[in-house]
Amino acid sequence: MALKDYLFTSESVSEGHPDKVCDRISDAVVDAFLTADPVARVACETLVTTNRIVLAGEVRGPEPLVDGNGDVDKDMMEKIARQCVKDIGYEQDGFHWKNSEVQVYLHGQSVDIAQGVDASGNKDEGAGDQGIMFGYACRETDVLMPAPIHYSHSILRSLAEARHSGAEPGLEPDSKSQVTLKYVNGKPVGATSVVVSTQHAEGLSQDEVRTIVRPHVENVLPDGWMCPDEEFYVNPTGNFVIGGPDGDCGLTGRKIIVDTYGGAAPHGGGAFSGKDPTKVDRSAAYAARYLAKNVVASGAADECTIQLAYAIGVSKPLSVYVDTHGTGKVDEDALSKTLQQEMDLTPRGIREHLKLSRPIYARTSAYGHFGRSPDTDGGFSWEQTDLVDALKRSL
Repeated sequence: MALKDYLFTSESVSEGHPDKVCDRISDAVVDAFLTADPVARVACETLVTTNRIVLAGEVRGPEPLVDGNGDVDKDMMEKIARQCVKDIGYEQDGFHWKNSEVQVYLHGQSVDIAQGVDASGNKDEGAGDQGIMFGYACRETDVLMPAPIHYSHSILRSLAEARHSGAEPGLEPDSKSQVTLKYVNGKPVGATSVVVSTQHAEGLSQDEVRTIVRPHVENVLPDGWMCPDEEFYVNPTGNFVIGGPDGDCGLTGRKIIVDTYGGAAPHGGGAFSGKDPTKVDRSAAYAARYLAKNVVASGAADECTIQLAYAIGVSKPLSVYVDTHGTGKVDEDALSKTLQQEMDLTPRGIREHLKLSRPIYARTSAYGHFGRSPDTDGGFSWEQTDLVDALKRSL
């Protein structure tokens, strides 16, 4: 029997966190390739450390595609990496957009992988890899996301906006947040502790940083939800001047729980950033969130988890599992069948339904891939609730 009264914690990290710098660069490279060719295949990994940026991975096409003769070459990818670092705000001695060494090691995609994905004859486009993907939605927030991760993201976005606008010049790009909420009868009722660690300018004291951070936390949390003062932790180590890739190495794809549901739902293990939408690690996770969100938005359940499973080179999902956690208004087996009728869950079907073959990914690289507002150019299309009417009719 599930607990009804408990504490639950989720964390977020900012765009300036070393791993998120990598996610941003990798997704910006994906966007560049999709701009040049909407059916490009990209798997771009990035590593950052003190004044060094390394890109590696595979792209669809011959070597010249990334060797100076194609639309996206090594020089362009170096410029992309530098621009990402500049936009984030790194102009520090140990990591500077202008001075960091950039190395690019992307090469052509394996023909063995390509033949499994390519459509040919009577064979539809297959999944780019085996794996399981999860989607989740619940009624804890207006965006149908778990409250702890939603508020953790919101705190850091508020701090980043103040930093970029110049309202808080003492803040630097690297930061983390962690929110612990108390649940009573299965519903969140307030914060029991909040942790914020943010990189700051030399000379600011811990108390001064705490004063800067406090209103951003209080403005994000609902009225009356602020934790006790003794459980409000800001830069617990006392000083956070050395940060970002100068303080810690970063890699693409290491913040998969931050990117999704903060641990409130299962995760299949695959990262999103740096991958084009033929990779079901990304596209099927978006589809699962889209379906789960529409289930909850339609009133069919108050909470919904969906799992999709794929085999490399095979187009149809091997399984579509739906769990409404005892909150469903309809039979889960019937719900699973209805969802598969309303959306083609092959890799091609997902990509076309959500219009994923567009340069919309750099914006997803920080503050979560879910719980965001759909953009007019198609960004965050998986957050739309345009299946609600169809689900209501079918169910």
